[in-house]
Amino acid sequence: MEKSSVDLRPDPLSRVCVIGAGAIGGFLGVQLAHSGVDVRVIARGQTLAAIRKHGWRLDIGGRRIAESVLAFDTEVSSGFGWDDPWMPDVVLLAVKSHSLRSLVPLLTRLIGPKTIVVPAINGLPWWFGAGRNLLAEPLTSTDPHGELGNAVPPERIIGAVVYPSCSSPEPGISRHGAGSRLVFGNVVADAGNERLSQWVKLLRHCGLDAHTTQDIRTEVWSKLLGNACFNPVSILTDSATDVMIDDPGVRGVFTQMMCELLALGQALGIAPAVSPAERIATTRRLGHVKTSMLQDAEARRPIELAAILGAVIELAAQTGVDMPHCRTVHALTALRARSLGAPSNSETPHGNFR
Repeated sequence: MEKSSVDLRPDPLSRVCVIGAGAIGGFLGVQLAHSGVDVRVIARGQTLAAIRKHGWRLDIGGRRIAESVLAFDTEVSSGFGWDDPWMPDVVLLAVKSHSLRSLVPLLTRLIGPKTIVVPAINGLPWWFGAGRNLLAEPLTSTDPHGELGNAVPPERIIGAVVYPSCSSPEPGISRHGAGSRLVFGNVVADAGNERLSQWVKLLRHCGLDAHTTQDIRTEVWSKLLGNACFNPVSILTDSATDVMIDDPGVRGVFTQMMCELLALGQALGIAPAVSPAERIATTRRLGHVKTSMLQDAEARRPIELAAILGAVIELAAQTGVDMPHCRTVHALTALRARSLGAPSNSETPHGNFR
């Protein structure tokens, strides 16, 4: 049964389609639905069945929120599309990077004349070089054949950096662990500033810690400083973030990797105002966090190595920046993932999402 919603008009961003009902999709989608936003979710398999049977559930702040939302499979021809009066104002992509290419046909059906797309994804997104003379050539690590770039105009994209740590202990349930900050910015400068403001206003109305930035790429790089280190090394060491950081030797590896990442950023004209020590301290304050990559590896799901570290190596080759520590960790993690039966997304370009 469809949830009756609070009338948010004339705010034009009152209809949100969430693609992917895993940890972050549930963290955002359930809170939006709980606040009266007209949310519809696209999921697969056991997750889709669980949402239809039990509602979409989120454990946060010591309580469980359960919301009844319309849930669809990727084949939405009978649910909503161009022939349906319900069209999303916002398409929120909350999937693993290796699933994105398989969603191109779906995105072409969901994106209406005024729809904005918000990719809440890990690593370097496919749009990173769009709208700016930033890269020598497109990133094949994240969009090998340019399908995503062709399907979603960059001026329609609101870039997102999601800092909350969440997990999905079972299908249809998300669990918030730590962190709250969400940062959004236009991929193309000054494109749709009003829509960006409306989106962040809507999230704040729902109690989310949302902020805007005029330089979303620097924000992406700031998070990448940590993700490119903590995620792959967590697989190599089978450890949570606090355990790794508290080990002097591993912390030294993180420092070296971050120095290489900062040098690469500088070569691209990106200079986050943060030192390795400050970035490491930020993650340490979150406590005992199991990275998303380690969660995927333990579940024998494909890991996002290509988007999180492979794209960095690709950029290093474009710019001539030497990154020996990052290259070593990348090679070791790729081998470890294969041995666990959890290949990197560069080896599974059409992976499934939940």
